[in-house]
Amino acid sequence: MRHRFGKKHRKTNETSITMELNLDGHGRYGIRTSLPFLDHMLELMAKHGNLDLTVQSRGDIHIDEHHLVEDIGIVMGELISDILGSKQGVRRYGQDILECRKVRLLTPMDESLSYVALDLSGRPFLHYDVSFRQENKSPFPFELLEDFFQAVAFNAKMGLHMHILHGRNNHHMAESLFKGFGRALNQAVSPDPTRGNSVPSTKGLL
Repeated sequence: MRHRFGKKHRKTNETSITMELNLDGHGRYGIRTSLPFLDHMLELMAKHGNLDLTVQSRGDIHIDEHHLVEDIGIVMGELISDILGSKQGVRRYGQDILECRKVRLLTPMDESLSYVALDLSGRPFLHYDVSFRQENKSPFPFELLEDFFQAVAFNAKMGLHMHILHGRNNHHMAESLFKGFGRALNQAVSPDPTRGNSVPSTKGLL
């Protein structure tokens, strides 16, 4: 399997983002998005997904955080798609608990529990069943995490299902989602020794 690394720079009138991603990494990261909470979440995703990830970005956060968060998701999704190419020889699905014919990854984080399931299907879709609690002083607008994951899913052309089963602390719930996504992505892109260089689809392409 070819070396699976990519780099992308995206600049608009609202944001400037440079990202490097190695799907065959060791959980190393260097992330400076200018949003400390998002830095922390992306670091967790990289560490638990064995991804090497660097991000340098800036944007019009004096207006609000939306443009930057969504655009980082766009770049990440585009990189995943570009790096995987035809998706020959990958497992395609994220994680290894088979339940009711769905592949499901459960990720606990203290009192919070989520599941994340993904399919590198070539068909973009996001099901996001997550409710964060209102906070008097929030470190981050948590509703933007849906925009982030939608941007990743649609630009990576993956089917992505995310659900918080239960939780109390917003930080813990967000951690569970990012760790779960990293783990699911790691398994979905990992080589499947039973497939050789074939594409994991009866269609012959994804």
